Amino acid sequence: MDSGALGERALPTTKHMHELYEILNDTILALEEMKRAGVTHVEVSRETLEELGQAPVVAGAAPQATKASPPTASSSEVSPELARIEARAKVCVKCPELVRCRHNVVFGIGDPHAELMFIGEAPGRDEDLEGEPFVGRAGELLTKIIQAMGLKRHEVYIANVLKCRPPENRTPLPDEVANCLPYLLSQIELIKPKVIVALGATAMKALLDIQLGITKIRGNWYAFRGIPIMPTFHPAYLLRNPDAKKDVWKDMQTVLAKLGREVPKR
Repeated sequence: MDSGALGERALPTTKHMHELYEILNDTILALEEMKRAGVTHVEVSRETLEELGQAPVVAGAAPQATKASPPTASSSEVSPELARIEARAKVCVKCPELVRCRHNVVFGIGDPHAELMFIGEAPGRDEDLEGEPFVGRAGELLTKIIQAMGLKRHEVYIANVLKCRPPENRTPLPDEVANCLPYLLSQIELIKPKVIVALGATAMKALLDIQLGITKIRGNWYAFRGIPIMPTFHPAYLLRNPDAKKDVWKDMQTVLAKLGREVPKR
């Protein structure tokens, strides 16, 4: 088959698709800003509409390393606003290294009106494969902590600073945190939790730019945009250091008191 049989336009390369998704992300963000500013109508010329109508549509043109996973139940079925942000996150290509190696964008899960929100660092291997935060061994431990607080996993909201898994689970780079942070900030803004639990130093650095180690700051209250935030050890740290579980339980009792909830009898 000669090239003419494919039409006059060549199929876009992966690089070109990344550029298109960048433009799409920037356009969506610009429109959101215009909406917040009170703009309700935008004039579009006939020439622009005609050019858009002639643009090639290529099936399967999304970045190759990303699976087209369905939106999580926590956002798509209950919160249209979260669903829209999740849809943007799933086509994000701002971090080329993460785009190349990810299987799924891990947005967040839980009650979109939760009083309590847990924020971790980034997805791990299991989370990357399943598209849900905290589902591996550390996730099982977090679920046990939530249950010990007298809550169920679906009653809280769980997210990470990064929505894509860093290679070999390395610490997120500063530019990766900067690129991904707007998604997390939007989640916090929409969920409006009464209390945030920051799981590990990365979450605290991302939200409050605190450079101290988690050992020095855990157990002490901070505030993020008026929301009380409690830093504590990440469940992955507890797997390596089981003796620290008692410290985390003290922190969670403090969180329950802040929420006006009684500590369940163990």
